[in-house]
Formats: sequence, structure tokens, C-alpha cells
Amino acid sequence: MEKKTMVIATVLLLIVLAGAAITGLYLSNQNSSAQTSQTSQASQGDTAQSAVIPVVAAENFWGSLISQLGGSRAQVLSIVTDPNADPHEYESNSQDAQAIAGAALVIVNGAGYDDWATKMIAASNTPHQVVLNVANLLGKKEGDNPHFWYSPYYVNDTVKAMYSDLVSIDPADAAYFTQQYANLNASLGIYNARIHEIRQQFAGAKVASTESIFVYLANATGLDLVSPPAFMDAVAEGNDPPAQSVVQFQQLLQNGTVSVLVYNAQTVTPLTQSIKALAASKGIPIVAVTETIQPPDVPFQVWMNAELIALQNALNAQALGQ
Repeated sequence: MEKKTMVIATVLLLIVLAGAAITGLYLSNQNSSAQTSQTSQASQGDTAQSAVIPVVAAENFWGSLISQLGGSRAQVLSIVTDPNADPHEYESNSQDAQAIAGAALVIVNGAGYDDWATKMIAASNTPHQVVLNVANLLGKKEGDNPHFWYSPYYVNDTVKAMYSDLVSIDPADAAYFTQQYANLNASLGIYNARIHEIRQQFAGAKVASTESIFVYLANATGLDLVSPPAFMDAVAEGNDPPAQSVVQFQQLLQNGTVSVLVYNAQTVTPLTQSIKALAASKGIPIVAVTETIQPPDVPFQVWMNAELIALQNALNAQALGQ
């Protein structure tokens, strides 16, 4: 047992040292780049003088945004990407630990959503590493609804923080990041406009959701989310909802109160499937949403806009009595 413990400790030490070496090399390249920039600004215009920033995002919704901001000046790895698996149940591995240890910037969701990542950050203790914990940025804590990327307001705050972090790591490329930031904000404007349009058309419409993932977007669109919070929270946490909340949910679907059911396709249980089947039997439109980007190779805003279009179409259909 003592031998095994020593081997594990040695492996962890090697990961930490590797992360420190990679980050140290990056920072050394950054310093060299800044000096070169001061002596030869003309050549910098044609050739990137700074090293590419190694970035790790615990989930691909944040990874997509930082990738669009970083452009050619960042190399981004998103760890949780599978739209067919529940991110709450993700099991990390040694490759994840190595990637995190070697990153100059790490982005985690926080609020208990990706504790495996925060533990790896603490274990690696990589010198000079910048960590963006979205929950901490937003003043949230464990126990709060962690689906921050479903709030357009929180997304804007997070993108701004990402931009600031990139500039702090690589100030020589500040002008480049500023342009990337402007481009991303313009692109995000499309999905923000869709949210505003839904609010104008359907504010106050009663909708339900199998999970708390939809709470922030319901607030942003002005929809009245009437499904029992105890049900949604329990499903999000992988627990059985209280029996009374199940009965309440079923009654909402049976008595015609609900216009649309939003269904989290990544936290599927026999109970949520029965809720979905009941809604379908009552002719209630069902809109599927996912926790990670679906399909995983499209930008964040394209994924979000597609879900909003599906929501808007469902609300339109219900309003027309179809």
C-alpha cells in the first residue's frame, strides 16, 4: 500500500511539474514576444510574435466562447462535449488533469457543476495560471442554479471577463482581442434579439420544464415557468422529486395550463420520460434542450439560437391552436 501511495504521489508531482514547465515556457515566450514587439513593431504586423495561449474549458459552452475570443492566439480544449451524456455525471481522467495543469487559462462553471475540475486546479497549483470560475464571477455559490450559460446576461458578463483575462495574459495582442470581442458581441446580438422577440410576442405565457436548466432563459424571455421548482431542482441534482411535486406537474399538463414543455434531453429519467409522454398525449408542444452544445461542432450562439427558434415555433403553434 505504501508503494502504491508513493507511485501516485510521484505521478501527481510529475503532472504539477509538467504544468509549471509548460506555463513557464509560455510566460517566457510572452516576455520575449513583448521585447521583440518593442524593437520591431513592423514585423509584428505580419507575424504573430506572442505564443499561442493554452486554454482549457471544463465544458464546451464556455469553450466555444473563449475559442471565438482567442481566435488564432489561443488553443482551446473543451473537456465535457458529449451531448448524449449527462455532464453532472462526468468522470474525469489523468488526461484532463494534465491538460488543466498545462493551461495558462482555465475556465470552470463552478457552483458545484464541475467540482472535478476545481479539484484538479487545486491539485496542480500551476504557477501564474489564470482561473475564471463563472460562479464566483457572478456571485453565485454551490446550491444556486448552475446553468449560467442559459442566461444571456450572465453570458455577457462571462464573455467580458474572458476578454479581460486574455488581455491580461497576452497584452501584446490586446488590439486583436478587442476586435475579436467586438465580433463576438455582434454575433451574440442575433440570439439576444431572438430572446427579445420572444419576450415581445409571448411574455406571460405559461410553460413547464423538466429541469432547472430553463429557469434563466424563461426569465429572460418573460415566460411564466410554472413547473414545480422542487421537481426541476431534484431532477437537476439527480434525485427523485417529492411525490407532491410530481402530482402538481402532472395536473398542470392535464388541465391545459401549460403551453409548451421544455425537456432536458441530457438528464433523462423514467420520470421525465413519463412527463414528456403525458405532454405529448395532451397535444402540448415539446422543445428539447441540451446542457452542452448540440451538435458539438457549432458555435455557442448558433446552438442557442436554434433552441430559441424551436421554442418560438412551439409557442406560435400553440397560440394558433395547432
